[in-house]
Amino acid sequence: MDLDCLVLSRDPDVVRVLRPAMEKLSIHVQLPSENSGHQLLLSQKYDGIVIDCDDLEDGLGMLRELRKAPSNHSSVAFAVVHKATSATQAFNLGANFVLQKPIEPVNAARCFSAAIGLMTRERRRYFRVPVDMPVTMIFSEGEQVKSRATNLSEGGMAADLPAKFRSSIKKVQFTLPGTNNSVETRAELAWADGSGRGGIKFLELPQISREHLERWLLTHIERLQG
Repeated sequence: MDLDCLVLSRDPDVVRVLRPAMEKLSIHVQLPSENSGHQLLLSQKYDGIVIDCDDLEDGLGMLRELRKAPSNHSSVAFAVVHKATSATQAFNLGANFVLQKPIEPVNAARCFSAAIGLMTRERRRYFRVPVDMPVTMIFSEGEQVKSRATNLSEGGMAADLPAKFRSSIKKVQFTLPGTNNSVETRAELAWADGSGRGGIKFLELPQISREHLERWLLTHIERLQG
């Protein structure tokens, strides 16, 4: 599964060292222009983001904003620091990993090898797999309504909302397509578009159900991207 990483740095030595370390792990590197980097943080989703805190103008501010951006608030963040910024400062602002300049190739390889699991999990968490799947919605009043889900991710699903929809969804039940693995989890409404479609967020997914869902998603994501 190819992953996407945005690298925000003006330092050619940073790019020279980081690119081969990431590409060896099937991480696609995107190098935007300096003027477009900030906008990409706010508008596009990435599995990982590298921010050169001391090289970019307001690099620390970009790291801080990353954790507030709807698109990338949970992306794996790599802070590159050099003298002006300490590792402690970077971690306090939300960095998952910190690289100190000058970056040695062996340190870059170790860092991204350690991060690949987190990045893969982040991809599964937000990646939506299209489905046409029956689902039972259970409301706080005890009423059960049959509906259909149109996509599925680790964190929830999009589904057709019943005509007599109430916002008090408490649980959903479904069977993963092509398997005998049933899932029942607490849930809540995440969004509704007013035309009969909505997003359901999973809450407290049981461990065995989470394992089944993660395996199912990983298989189908690889098929979609293959």
